[in-house]
Amino acid sequence: MKQRIFSGIQPSGNLHIGNYLGAIKQWLPLQDEYDALFCVVDLHAITVPQDPIELHKKTLEIAKIYLAAGIDPEKCILFAQSHVKEHTELAWILNTIARLGDLDKMTQFKDKSAKGGAETSSVGLYTYPVLMAADILLYDTAVVPVGKDQAQHVELARTLAERFNKRFSETFVVPEVKLSKEGQIIMGLDDPSKKMSKSASSEYNYISLTDDAATVERKIKKAVTDSGSEIVYSDDKPALKNLINIYTLFSDKTQEEVVAMYQGKGYGDFKAGLTEVIVHFLSPFQERLASISDEEVEGVLRKGAEKARIIAKEKMRQVNERVGFLSE
Repeated sequence: MKQRIFSGIQPSGNLHIGNYLGAIKQWLPLQDEYDALFCVVDLHAITVPQDPIELHKKTLEIAKIYLAAGIDPEKCILFAQSHVKEHTELAWILNTIARLGDLDKMTQFKDKSAKGGAETSSVGLYTYPVLMAADILLYDTAVVPVGKDQAQHVELARTLAERFNKRFSETFVVPEVKLSKEGQIIMGLDDPSKKMSKSASSEYNYISLTDDAATVERKIKKAVTDSGSEIVYSDDKPALKNLINIYTLFSDKTQEEVVAMYQGKGYGDFKAGLTEVIVHFLSPFQERLASISDEEVEGVLRKGAEKARIIAKEKMRQVNERVGFLSE
């Protein structure tokens, strides 16, 4: 039997090329190698205020992006998190064995609450790593593909699985982290010291997966570059290094090949070439995206949730029995 893998993206903000290169593109081979579940994590999205109409729209949009990128519901289970109530059911039980000390270590709460103040942040924002642990443990997930910024949350899932297993007997698979490749952590076009962010205040931080060719060209032209004009791949030139990483991942060339292509040329030539390879990907992708109807994606999510519930219900039956709840 194949090992099981689980991953998801929140339906908020503008999904960008960093999300594609750092997550979705990596999922494509994984759906063949693993028993894969890919989720639109809409329950996580509401840890900060959301407009209900926009949340509904974004949930469909993220699922369409999965499909347009090549996620195949015949090879994997694709569903919306809120369609499987066992996620929240297990999260509550895990909340009772999670400790304040566990959650106080979570750096993402500190980062996100710093924007609006911890006192006014929701309790859900503080405890959402427990819900993420429930997402993972509910399906006996063996491997979780994440970037470095999310690895801490998988460690919490491991801790809670081990703690539950020790207290109530072996119940959960203890998941392993599958870290993204270094080159697939895409930094902001306007600030190479920070990750590209779909919630960034400036549109010049990212290239959205729905940006047209003219917008891509404008944003790449304005992208931050380092001093000098030579095209080199070096830690001393983080802005250029990030742009070369994007070039390699869209062109499937190596960093060395890209640098060789632009020997004796300047940033203008390089940025024009980068624009071309991004648009070469985005144009057919956007055509596929536009061809997917709301009705089609709703059907896919409905069927995916039905499959996910079969696994989730059996796991919750085990959990409830071991905790000591009466059977229904």
